[in-house]
Amino acid sequence: MIKKIYIAIILSTGLCITACQKELNEDSRSEVTDNYISTPAGFQDAVEAGYSYLRSFYGTELGGNLSLQGTDEFTSGSDADKDYNTYSSNLNPTKGNINTVWTSFYQAINTCNAAINRAPDITGIDATLKNTRVAEARFLRAEFYFMLVQMFGPVSLSLTETQGVVTTASRAPVADVYNVIIDDLNFAVQNLPVTSADFGRAIKPAAEHLLAKVYLTRAGGAAAQSGDYAKAAELAKTVIEKYSFRLLDDFASVFTSGNEKNNEVIFSVQYSTNVLTNGDGNQSHLFFVFSYDQLPGMQRDLANGRGYKRFKPTTFNLTTLYDHQLDGRWDKSFKRVYYCNKPGTVTVNGHSVKMASGDTAVYFPDNDLTDAQIALKSYSVYPPRKVTDAIYPTLTKFLDPLRTDAAATQGTRDYILFRLGETYLIAAEALLMSGHPDEALPYINAVRRRAAKTGSTADQTLANKAAMEITAAQLNIDLILDERSRELNGENMRWFDLVRTGKLVERVKKYNSISAANIKDYHALRPIPQTQIDRTDGGNTAFPQNSGY
Repeated sequence: MIKKIYIAIILSTGLCITACQKELNEDSRSEVTDNYISTPAGFQDAVEAGYSYLRSFYGTELGGNLSLQGTDEFTSGSDADKDYNTYSSNLNPTKGNINTVWTSFYQAINTCNAAINRAPDITGIDATLKNTRVAEARFLRAEFYFMLVQMFGPVSLSLTETQGVVTTASRAPVADVYNVIIDDLNFAVQNLPVTSADFGRAIKPAAEHLLAKVYLTRAGGAAAQSGDYAKAAELAKTVIEKYSFRLLDDFASVFTSGNEKNNEVIFSVQYSTNVLTNGDGNQSHLFFVFSYDQLPGMQRDLANGRGYKRFKPTTFNLTTLYDHQLDGRWDKSFKRVYYCNKPGTVTVNGHSVKMASGDTAVYFPDNDLTDAQIALKSYSVYPPRKVTDAIYPTLTKFLDPLRTDAAATQGTRDYILFRLGETYLIAAEALLMSGHPDEALPYINAVRRRAAKTGSTADQTLANKAAMEITAAQLNIDLILDERSRELNGENMRWFDLVRTGKLVERVKKYNSISAANIKDYHALRPIPQTQIDRTDGGNTAFPQNSGY
């Protein structure tokens, strides 16, 4: 478990870095000089500071806006920033989230550069430990550049610490950016330990998982190199076969509150119960919840969460994506029944009902009901045709019942970033795309078998598992994408998955009616922030905007 160090490191650029990785260090510092980074303690603190920037994306509304809205998986809830879903002209270079993620990730990269560049001259620290910390910094730098190149294409590439004001910049070719990412991750694979006593630090299998995904992504783009899919498959298989990670028997237990450090988790973004160091906390618990407390028989509580109504599942996600008879992930991912926690006499469906604590108060059936059938119910009923952008089933993966109170927004749960369920699907996709569907089959079927509903008898459970298996003839990239959505629903991956596979426009037009009207091919990249262009000598000539924006 990484110590949580609350410290501000002031670099010569004026950049303020806050390292916050597990529990508060008693010897905290509020502000230190640039030279501190060149000390053994400051060097380690700078590495930990790099981890903190993962929080700017994972566990935030920004991350969901840029990865979930405007896909086949999620559309906008009633209180969302809908520009990311409509692909309107408001999704432009001045958009706040676009500038924030760009700035935050480059601050993170500069932090990592400072640690990497200064490491050779730092004495008084064990050489093996120093090398491990450099590998962590390079792992983090690779992650930040990987996110940037996926979102923006050619980006500014710097491997040295920025000191002083710099107003020159250029966009490095995508191939060059990938070369840096792969070089960093190869170093991390060779130098990180297999495990760490400090949960949350980068480890070798995390670097291998990320490198597998990097190769998988590069293979589908203009910078593809021969062998990318094969390398992705081999790395994923290594993570699956060589270490002690395993698919948990029950899909739901992967996301059980308090069980974030389970045998399926490879790498997580760290949050904390310490209010001094948790910052805004993991806020993912807010964004998928509707205002259930405004319906009869309900009031806000810790178990059901606080509803911000940001991300609504698409109709495709709620109705046809899952096999509702066989696939247990449907009910283990979405909350469809709310039980009365505010008893009393209420009006439901036009008639008075005395509702007791624990009675069904709200129900989202997966089949349609007529208005006459709904009128007979003594609770609120929302079949698929009645679901709106304000009332819809809640994705439960991120609910946080251990918050201090029902109004609290600062979640404390770690954000699971890499887990073995995805590693299996990376292996399956890489093998399929490299022309080996028969070899891909066991990996996707392992995930599907785990997902099967538990039957009333052992024989029925086995029958369900068998029925969940697919054949090589059924395996194609759309099935892979469907399976990734079923397994990884809401886990900040969908926009990247659709872009990687060249399916963004096709599947959004097919499954997201709101996004379909405006989405174009150029939306496979985000706009370069106008602030970056304006602050660069030569402006748009030196740092050109992405096409279409």
